[in-house]
Amino acid sequence: MTRPLFALVTGASAGIGAEFARQLANEGASLVLTARRADRLEALAAELRERHGVEVHCIPCDLADPRAPQQLFDECARRGLAVDVLVNNAGYGVTGSFLSRPWQTHADFIQVLMTAPAELCHRFLPAMRERRRGRIINVASLAGHVPAPAGHTLYAASKAYLIKFSQALALENRAHGIQVCALCPGFTHSEFHDVTGTREQMKGMPRWLWMDADAVVRDGLAAVARGDSVRISGRVNRAIKSLFKLLPDRLGHALIARGGKGFRDSA
Repeated sequence: MTRPLFALVTGASAGIGAEFARQLANEGASLVLTARRADRLEALAAELRERHGVEVHCIPCDLADPRAPQQLFDECARRGLAVDVLVNNAGYGVTGSFLSRPWQTHADFIQVLMTAPAELCHRFLPAMRERRRGRIINVASLAGHVPAPAGHTLYAASKAYLIKFSQALALENRAHGIQVCALCPGFTHSEFHDVTGTREQMKGMPRWLWMDADAVVRDGLAAVARGDSVRISGRVNRAIKSLFKLLPDRLGHALIARGGKGFRDSA
């Protein structure tokens, strides 16, 4: 009997992460869900078990703790969970200018958005290679493809890192039956802007810039299945990326600097 496919989703308590869990469960995958909020995880797990009849394990952890990726890997091993699909989705934004926040705030951010995804890939990839099957989705952003505005100083940098990391990882592992994709959404309806305290600024953004989490996740799952190493979700977002690729750097930076004032806190 073939064992069930197991998918590990980080940042699964809300938004894009919770939607990944729902769509993977709908495809029949069993799940390992992790995030800081245990109550949210358990509520989602109960929903997925009832609706889809899949096995769901909740392992709460805070990826800002440098020990968390190893602990998460060890707990999966202790429970005998062989992860075939890894979705590195956990993330958030830090508002304000670089020097307006203490270094520890930035160190935690780098740990969650850069170090933890790389370490989780490093720990789960060997077994995927041994089984000659696996999929990794690193949730990046359109922000990683365009000039960075003032404010959220490390956000675009972290997403550009995930894009390049995913491209290299895809090339290294394709021959081993493993597909890796950096999924790059633009503005997406989720709790992201509530957490960063920028919800009011976001109300002024045009509706056509926004996507729903379910569409982003469907696009990401289809992209990794096709073998795409990078996928920008939505025609509008792909057009924005193409536009900035064509513009001279100075003009592109000027446009971002002017437009970013409406939705970035750079104080």
